[in-house]
Amino acid sequence: MTALNHREADRIPFDLGSTQVTGIHQVAYRALRKAIGLPELAPQLCDHIQQLALPDPDFLERLKVDTRGLYPLNSHNWNVNVVIQEDNWVYHDEWGIVHRRPYPYGLYFSIFRVPLDDPELSINDIENYPWPKMDDPQRIRHLRSQAEVYQSQGYAVVLKDPFAGIFEMAQRMVGMENLLVMMLTQEKLAEALFEKMSHLKLAFWEMALPQLADMVDVISQTDDYGTQQSQLISPRMYRRLIKPYWRSVLQRIRQLAPHARLFFHSCGNVRPLIPDLIEIGVDILNPIHIRATGMEPGALKRDFGDALVFWGGGVDTQNVLPYGSPKEVKEDVQRNIQALAPGGGFVFSAVHNIQADVPPENFLAMWEALFEFTY
Repeated sequence: MTALNHREADRIPFDLGSTQVTGIHQVAYRALRKAIGLPELAPQLCDHIQQLALPDPDFLERLKVDTRGLYPLNSHNWNVNVVIQEDNWVYHDEWGIVHRRPYPYGLYFSIFRVPLDDPELSINDIENYPWPKMDDPQRIRHLRSQAEVYQSQGYAVVLKDPFAGIFEMAQRMVGMENLLVMMLTQEKLAEALFEKMSHLKLAFWEMALPQLADMVDVISQTDDYGTQQSQLISPRMYRRLIKPYWRSVLQRIRQLAPHARLFFHSCGNVRPLIPDLIEIGVDILNPIHIRATGMEPGALKRDFGDALVFWGGGVDTQNVLPYGSPKEVKEDVQRNIQALAPGGGFVFSAVHNIQADVPPENFLAMWEALFEFTY
C-alpha cells in the first residue's frame, strides 16, 4: 500500500499469481518448485485456458510474494469439461466459445470457434443470446473467507475481473476480424455488443462488491488494445466506441469499492491511450510492455508516474526471461527497476505470465535481482 501511495517502501513489492496476467504456467511452476526444493505436486489451475497454476502457499511464502488473488468462478476455471477429439483437447465454455489445445503436448487452449460468427447478425440476436448469468452468487463463493485470511496475514488482496475486457470479449463472441469490420461498417451493432459486455460486467460487480469491497485492495480489469508497434484500433475509435462503456463500469466500481485501486491491463503500445485510462479512473497500469514501441520505462515514469502506479515491466518476457542468460536477466531487471521504482508507484512483476519455456535459473535470477535492489 505504501508503493500504491507513490512512496518508497522498505522494498519493492512483488506480485506473482494474483491475476491471470501476472501468473505462471503450470510447466514452469512445477520446474520452479523442484528447483527451490519444494515438494512435487499437481498444481491447481486458476486459468485452464492459459494453463496457469494457482501458486500454493508454501511457494508464495518462499518467494516473499506480497499479493494474493481472488479468482471468481468463470469460464476459465469453472465447469471446465474437456474431451479429446481429433488430436485435440476440446472445451465448450459457458459463453458458447469452443477452445482447442493440441493433444498431448499443447501448452494452452486457443479459440477454435466463436458463437456469433454470422454475417446476418442483428441487435436482436445479441439481445436474445443466452448470455452467462454474471450475477450468480456462486461465482464469489468462498472468496470472502479467502480474503479474510489473506488480509489477516498482511497481503494485498487483488480481486480479478469476471471475464475479458469489453473489446476483447466482443472479439471472442463474433471473431476478431468480424468485430473490426463491424466497428467500421455497422457501428450501432458493435455498440450493442459493447453495451452488452458492459452490462454483464456491471451485473457481476453489483453482486460481488457489496460482499467483498471492504476486503479488497486492488480490483483488476483487462482489455488489450496494443500491438508491438501501434494499436489494434485508432485512439479516436477507442474514444468513441469503447471508452464510454469502460467509464461507466469503472465509475460504478469506484462507487461500490471507494477504497480499492483500479488496475487495468492492456498489452502492447498503449501510450496514446494512457491519458484516457487516467481520465476514466485507472490507478494502476499493467503490464508495461517494455519491448513495445512507445513503452520505454523511463519515459513512462517521467510522463505518467505521478498519476499511475506501474505494475509489471520488471523483466522482458518475450526474449530475455526465456532465452537470455541469468546475467542478462539480472541486468534487464536492474534497468527496469531503476527506471520505474524511484519515488514508489511500482509493483514488480514480469511483463506478462511466466511461460512454460522459462528456465528456473532465469526466474531465480529475476527474483534475486529484485531482492538485491536497494533505493
